[in-house]
Amino acid sequence: MGEKPVDHVALAVCMIDISSDIRRKSLNETGLRPISNGVLEILRVVESHPGVTVAEVAARLGRQLSNISSQLRELVAAGLVTRVKDASDKRYVSLHPTDESRRIKALLENGWADAIIAASARLLPEEREQIAASLPALQRLASFLSEPEMDPAHPKLPQPRNT
Repeated sequence: MGEKPVDHVALAVCMIDISSDIRRKSLNETGLRPISNGVLEILRVVESHPGVTVAEVAARLGRQLSNISSQLRELVAAGLVTRVKDASDKRYVSLHPTDESRRIKALLENGWADAIIAASARLLPEEREQIAASLPALQRLASFLSEPEMDPAHPKLPQPRNT
């Protein structure tokens, strides 16, 4: 008996639907002003990789450097990200999350978890067990998907995507 094939289209659609619904249902619970998906993606990269550069954020997200720079200005102005110039090379700027950013991240993640808890309470016990068993594989899949996108013609250069 071979490996059961995965319906990748169904999996992708389900993940997008879950993500959208979690964000929508949890936003009211946090009391936070809405954060766009693009800004949230940047914030999550900076929080996951403190000291990352603007170019590295753009590469990780596969987005245009100019768009990332614009959205980062918004995050800096909101006090969610700090820019730190390198002491030896003033052109090198690293990005770091702030305490407020970490507070918001915790609020959002708890809101997301609450939305999942409420919905999963309606699942059968064996369905909850299946989800729990799949979590390590999904976390590994997420780590692969979070890697910087590469341009096949230039494997060392990130492939920008219009946003």
